[in-house]
Amino acid sequence: MTISFIGGGIMAESFIAGVLKEGLFGSDEIYVSDPAPERLEHLTTTYKVNCVEGNLDILKQDGKILLAVKPQTLPEIYTELKGKISPERSIISIVAGCKSDDLSSGLGHDAIIRVMPNTPSQIGKGMLVWTAKDKVEESEKKEISSILQTLGEEYYVHDEKYIDMATALSASGPAYVFLFIQSLIDAGVYLGMPREMARHLVLQTVSGSTDLVLESGNHPSVLSDMVTSPGGTTIEALVSMENDGLRAALINGVRAAFDRSVELGN
Repeated sequence: MTISFIGGGIMAESFIAGVLKEGLFGSDEIYVSDPAPERLEHLTTTYKVNCVEGNLDILKQDGKILLAVKPQTLPEIYTELKGKISPERSIISIVAGCKSDDLSSGLGHDAIIRVMPNTPSQIGKGMLVWTAKDKVEESEKKEISSILQTLGEEYYVHDEKYIDMATALSASGPAYVFLFIQSLIDAGVYLGMPREMARHLVLQTVSGSTDLVLESGNHPSVLSDMVTSPGGTTIEALVSMENDGLRAALINGVRAAFDRSVELGN
């Protein structure tokens, strides 16, 4: 059995690296098509996988197909592949904003799995939210789950509406976290701290705080109370941040991302 990739970009490479590392597939069982020769050369050199000339060559294989292309290229993919994919092959799509029914109609294919990963998947620390159409067998879902786990944690949802929500929260979420981290580092520099020192302190603080939430099982507000003394420095900072609308800005930002995800899907 093989797994084939239509699109050989960074996220497709993350899947390739993940399944190879966990031994789910051998390099000779992986096929990739991509319009960029340099990407194919990179994947061949790095992972020894099979790179093919075009998408139609993917149809000559068996097994799963992972669709990892930009949304604007889908019409071309539909024209090329509609009605030509074997019914027993499942299609895993990580195309942002494209609903399962649209993929099914465009490809003339019923076995569709839609996955929303995020960028930490590149280092095996991802959050991957996914769903599958009714035509996908339970045994196939278990195999998909195993593949997704090679990139981090997977979370299955029965209702596809949660995919747009996950797009706004976990898929776009790393950008919010990076902005928060950068802001804290800049705050340290503003106070007069060397940038490398500020970076070190912030990264460990963010990482340790996340681990504390996970391992303690406590609500973040409980942990926040533990470090917030009456009349102290922390409460002074928190009041200032509330006055500047930090919490509202984050909530509104996620809502804006969700609205945009729904808009793109329509």
